[in-house]
Amino acid sequence: MDNDEPLMTIVIPAYNEAQRLPDTLNRVVTFVHACSEPLEVIVVNNNSRDMTREVASQFAERYPFLRVVDQPIQGKGAAVRKGILEAQGRYAFICDADLAMPIEELHRFFPASLKGDYDIAIGSREAPGSHRYNEPAYRHLMGRVFNFVVRFLAVPGIDDTQCGFKAFRREVGRDLFTAQKIDGFAFDVEVLAIALRRGYKILEVGIPWYYGKGSTVNPIQDSIRMVREVLRIRHNVRSGVYDHP
Repeated sequence: MDNDEPLMTIVIPAYNEAQRLPDTLNRVVTFVHACSEPLEVIVVNNNSRDMTREVASQFAERYPFLRVVDQPIQGKGAAVRKGILEAQGRYAFICDADLAMPIEELHRFFPASLKGDYDIAIGSREAPGSHRYNEPAYRHLMGRVFNFVVRFLAVPGIDDTQCGFKAFRREVGRDLFTAQKIDGFAFDVEVLAIALRRGYKILEVGIPWYYGKGSTVNPIQDSIRMVREVLRIRHNVRSGVYDHP
């Protein structure tokens, strides 16, 4: 590995996160400073209407390992794609701005913790070693129903497709996100469906996960929208849309 090459790029998609970002980035910066491995941090400003970019830029001015990029196309999928394609680390790690998985748990995704290099490692709230904290029962039930639909229609064999913490080997991430079509929340399902189609190995990593208030997800409307997108993904898989040229 090049001595100047980060082991991992932490990609943080951010839409109207001005209030949450200071605490989040302070924790991330502290972790990066304490980590024995070189890390990079990218905050993707996803067309925010508040001071998200200004807040993130203040950190970027102070810490050379942190930078801010803009994605004017609305949607978490679009924001994550921008960050993954910009990442310079050997691995790119998607990290939700709420830090529902504490950043201090990132070591679970380092190759040394997973017995060597890997293609894809996804955080799981169902795998051994996982634990959910403070999650309302109705949210858990809705998540499991949606996961059943996802496994049946598009991504068989994966117990938790929607956890917002995922790592990709750089070349794998660029391959998958270049083929990604969906800009919304179902991008996770699409990327994993493409990965299975292209023969990449996916590891599920049990993590501690803390439910937090303030989510911008509408449980009913967004669930309906995501089911529609999963049906679109299933159609794309069957139609060969994701096959290599």
